[in-house]
Amino acid sequence: MQGTSTDQAHIRNFCIIAHIDHGKSTLADRLLEVTHTVEKREMKEQLLDKMDLERERGITIKLAPVRMEYEGHQLNLIDTPGHVDFSYEVSRSLEACEGALLVVDATQGIQAQTLANVYLAMEQDLTIIPILNKIDLPAADVDRVSEEVMSLLGCQKEDILHISAKTGQGVEAVLDKVIDTVPAPSGEPDAPTQALIFDSYYDDYRGVVLYVRVVSGSITKSDHIYMMAAEASGLALEVGALQPGMQPRKELATGEIGYIVTNLKTTREAKVGDTVTLEARQAQEPLPGYKDVRPFVYAGFFPNSNENYQLLKEAVEKLSLSDSALQFETENSPVLGFGMRIGFLGLLHMDIVKERLEREYNIELIVTNPSTDYHVVLANGEERIIKSATDLPDVASIVEIREPWIEGEIVVPKPYVGAVIQLVSSKRGIHKRTSYVDELAVLTFDAPLANLLTDFYDQLKSVTSGYGSFNYELAGYRAEDLVRVDFYVAGEMVEALSVMVHRSESVSLGREIVAKLKDVIPRQNFKVALQAAIGGRFIAREDISAYRKDVTAKLYGGDVTRRRKLLEKQKKGKARMKRFGQVDIPSEAFTVMLRRD
Repeated sequence: MQGTSTDQAHIRNFCIIAHIDHGKSTLADRLLEVTHTVEKREMKEQLLDKMDLERERGITIKLAPVRMEYEGHQLNLIDTPGHVDFSYEVSRSLEACEGALLVVDATQGIQAQTLANVYLAMEQDLTIIPILNKIDLPAADVDRVSEEVMSLLGCQKEDILHISAKTGQGVEAVLDKVIDTVPAPSGEPDAPTQALIFDSYYDDYRGVVLYVRVVSGSITKSDHIYMMAAEASGLALEVGALQPGMQPRKELATGEIGYIVTNLKTTREAKVGDTVTLEARQAQEPLPGYKDVRPFVYAGFFPNSNENYQLLKEAVEKLSLSDSALQFETENSPVLGFGMRIGFLGLLHMDIVKERLEREYNIELIVTNPSTDYHVVLANGEERIIKSATDLPDVASIVEIREPWIEGEIVVPKPYVGAVIQLVSSKRGIHKRTSYVDELAVLTFDAPLANLLTDFYDQLKSVTSGYGSFNYELAGYRAEDLVRVDFYVAGEMVEALSVMVHRSESVSLGREIVAKLKDVIPRQNFKVALQAAIGGRFIAREDISAYRKDVTAKLYGGDVTRRRKLLEKQKKGKARMKRFGQVDIPSEAFTVMLRRD
């Protein structure tokens, strides 16, 4: 165990903000190499990205802090996620720092997530160091991207550092700039302890591990700690720094970033943004900015065979120990059997959880169409929150239904503005304003979240030739004329397919889904009707024609009445089959909304 902590004046806390794939994990690798935190022989690409998924997709999902020693200074770096689903986590990481490295890809320029995170960093009053990465690539356009960065930050051209994180060119200058320009933390070592949790995860062997930034006071091993927002008490079994493995120390002092191993059983007792203080000498006020993150995308997860239900349930419970944003409850569907209805922060979050369940726990899943939550006001004044269309109460008792709207921001090169405005209005979006950052246009709009859930991002990429990038935040709930569209297969209603939709879009959506179902559901020996309905009124229909078996093939010649008799017999059999026949609905039918045309 190592002892003394560094004097506050020699501590620098900073993070890296960038859009997905602009090279922040690679830059973090180079910084670890230059400061000799990790020996070259132990080095591997994306060292801080621990999950296989992160490496494969080239994205950071879980943030990771690391401590480096350089020229007598203690440098604490936080590698943050770059995706919009995790923007609250990013805001807490920024709160734990005094400076930010803004990494912009010299071939791609500024994109939406970069903008969103820069605004967050400016709100927290951080020192922003602009960096152009990938300058060694032939496609790098240093002058154009420098102009974009200058008009965004209002800085001078000489303030922008030019580096190549891959080759290591210019990386030492980054460390020097951090030491020179990022202010040292200013906290009171003698005040009651306040530490900000900017991440927490569950370790199977050690319990919940917190990543904290000590704002005032200090935390030593064996201290009794108290989480102020969750009102949970615990014990600090071990404290220390990540270099990048866990290095135990006697204490975490004011201004330092490190980890606390606790005896807590779930991350719900220590959520991101909460304040840790000591039980013996509690702080009067928690640190500002804590928010209870609520999921607003819901989907049903069902195992492909019902005997795996228990396995799925245990896997989801295990995952939720280290992901406090996951909310789940059991769900039963007449067609799919038992499963879980799970709430997510966004579509990427859902995608990652699905992949982790399939890989780490070896479960084959059927995932129903993602939906959002709705606020329903009943005639008796009661307000209910429903998470799927099947939970909608009787229409006669409903006064209004409110759906979540988002405030979105799209960054595109100027020539694509018209196509993007068209796309937004096709999703019932309301375009608010367009502003320009050099050659880029920033479009701000409001839109209903449900319409952006399935393939908005893919459509945006295709209408902007891959240049458009998108960022959003929840802007509240609005009352709209919403209806529930049900789907019938051979006269039987299939609840798992029901959707909530705006009345103006109900007929076109009903027709589209019925047509897609016709492709997915196999033909039967009898005619199958596929219908879409609102209440008792059918709005769309497709028929799957029956297989035709030629029962008269074995007749050679003879009287025509023999032929007619056989056909009549077949007709009766088909009629009986239609009454009693069961249509086996394949699992692809439940993800029909997610399928591209």
